[in-house]
Amino acid sequence: MSQQLEYATLGGGCFWCLEAVYQQAKGIHKATSGYAGGKAENANYNMVCTGATQHAEVVQLQYDPEVISFSEILDIFWTIHDPTTLNRQGNDRGPQYRSVIFYHDEAQKTEAERAIREVAAELYDDPIVTELSPFEAFYPAEPSHQDYYQKVGNRNPYCSFVITPKVRKFRKKFADKMKTA
Repeated sequence: MSQQLEYATLGGGCFWCLEAVYQQAKGIHKATSGYAGGKAENANYNMVCTGATQHAEVVQLQYDPEVISFSEILDIFWTIHDPTTLNRQGNDRGPQYRSVIFYHDEAQKTEAERAIREVAAELYDDPIVTELSPFEAFYPAEPSHQDYYQKVGNRNPYCSFVITPKVRKFRKKFADKMKTA
């Protein structure tokens, strides 16, 4: 493991989905569900669900750049959500479910701009609507939202029909990026 871990903060629909996938990726030290990009100085699930705070449900990744690059994190991101639907992923609707990359530095901004222009645009026929914004603050979600898929799995129909297919897609396309037991 490198001496310096870095952070990435991404929103692509329900945070449970992103967290479930990134927890399985090599080089991800920690994946935390939470909120970012809103006006309020704090956030919680009930506030964010109203849409009034303008926060997005996000996952904040603490990662080892010697094991997984920001570019590789974005490659996974494009695969596990639809960056062409504004404020929506499947049946989840509202600004809290928007596709967004909160960049932590200029290098991440430059890489995200490149990825939007080249990688995502090649994968999707429709225009990419992913928001690109500077990272300002992150508010961890309530404990009941952390490690949700690991705790609940397919006992929840949402997990069965929404999260499990994304996890399978990740495992199939990025088998070489999966953590070993």
